[in-house]
Amino acid sequence: MGVIRLSGTMTCAPGEAAALRAALPDHVRLSRAEPGCLSFDVTETAPGVFTVTERFVSRAAFDAHQTRTRNSDWWRVTGHMPRAFTVTEE
Repeated sequence: MGVIRLSGTMTCAPGEAAALRAALPDHVRLSRAEPGCLSFDVTETAPGVFTVTERFVSRAAFDAHQTRTRNSDWWRVTGHMPRAFTVTEE
């Protein structure tokens, strides 16, 4: 089983950008500290549009990340926001 890579965008409404930006540092810090995280970056590439790239050593590590985020403050702030992600195995 290979490295799992997620890439894509997340978009928020103009009135939600400040809340997303406030929650982002903790989300990135916690994600990068997870076992099996090789890289994790979220960059605002246009107002309200965030490019996301993640790499995890295995599907199990990626799935654990997804489980953790679904139970986090990050998800409570951003869970409803549109995401256009692609997940591939390297």
